[in-house]
Amino acid sequence: MASLDKKIKIGERTIGDGKQTFVIAEMSGNHGGSIERALDIIRAAKRAGADAIKLQTYTADTITLKSNLEDFVIPKGSPWEEYSTLWDLYNKAFTPWEWHKKLFLEARGLGIEIFSSPFDESAVDFLEDLNVSAYKIASPEITHIPLITKIAQTRKPVIISTGIADLSDINLALSTLKAHGSKDIILLKCSTSYPAPIEESNLLTIPDMVDKFGCLSGLSDHTKGSLAAITSVALGATVIEKHFTLDKLATTVDSFFSLSEEEFSAMVKDIRLVEKSLGKVNYDITESAKLNLYGRRSIYVSSKIKKGGILTKSNIKVVRPSFGLHPKYYTEVLGRFANQDLSPGERLTWDVLDDHSNTLNDI
Repeated sequence: MASLDKKIKIGERTIGDGKQTFVIAEMSGNHGGSIERALDIIRAAKRAGADAIKLQTYTADTITLKSNLEDFVIPKGSPWEEYSTLWDLYNKAFTPWEWHKKLFLEARGLGIEIFSSPFDESAVDFLEDLNVSAYKIASPEITHIPLITKIAQTRKPVIISTGIADLSDINLALSTLKAHGSKDIILLKCSTSYPAPIEESNLLTIPDMVDKFGCLSGLSDHTKGSLAAITSVALGATVIEKHFTLDKLATTVDSFFSLSEEEFSAMVKDIRLVEKSLGKVNYDITESAKLNLYGRRSIYVSSKIKKGGILTKSNIKVVRPSFGLHPKYYTEVLGRFANQDLSPGERLTWDVLDDHSNTLNDI
């Protein structure tokens, strides 16, 4: 498994190999236009064990044009086609900027990290005024070079999704970030499909990103459930991002592929168990396993042997438990003489044998 000896700090959390996976709850548009619901999502994410809550900072006008022309119409088959145009969708889903300060205060008061994905340069200026601790570059913005340049100039940690990027897009984004001051970069494997087919997850890309780009890596997961997210931790993911909703029955723009509080909590618990199971490279017998050493075999007396009798295949046997001589001595003790009477079930030890062996040690 690939690893990188690099640590990145976001708020009070340190991210990197050997540290706990940084688990992000993505609010997106699951607030449904209610600030109280947005606040409740932050509280629920904290209860569920999330390390961070992430917002999206845009308005319909900062992300697209208000147009009914064909280019701006949501294509048929999209899960959001009911909203007709891009502007209508984003106008429904956006998080009002006037909410941000209150949401930031709530999260910080609860001790959960909070940051955002800005979708244009004005959003970066706005988030800087809130002293945001990190920036997330959403998959569709990976080619938005003016935005990436602006983010890099803040010198803040950057998490970047690669859901609709090829190698050249990733390389361009990374070179832009580094050229303008970014040093702390985390790449997320992502499939920008809603929900994403699990067979398109290609989680083996996560350790390859570490090797290829020299960055910490993780997963922005849009699959249903949490299997892909949990599996990615075993492959070295240092960051996991999943969409979070209060109530999957209450329809919001992203609720259909988001996790509920109960599901998110179960995912976090499983991630923490995976982290414990990974442990370290260790060939020693573990402390708990030592209790079962009796399950190994050793040499025991299987039939009565009188003093001076010869040890043969018919009166000694390699059996469980492991308190007698090691099985590796089996052929060596065959033909040896007993220096005392031995009964079935007695451990064979060196001190019950004469020093001299019989020449017929293959009896």
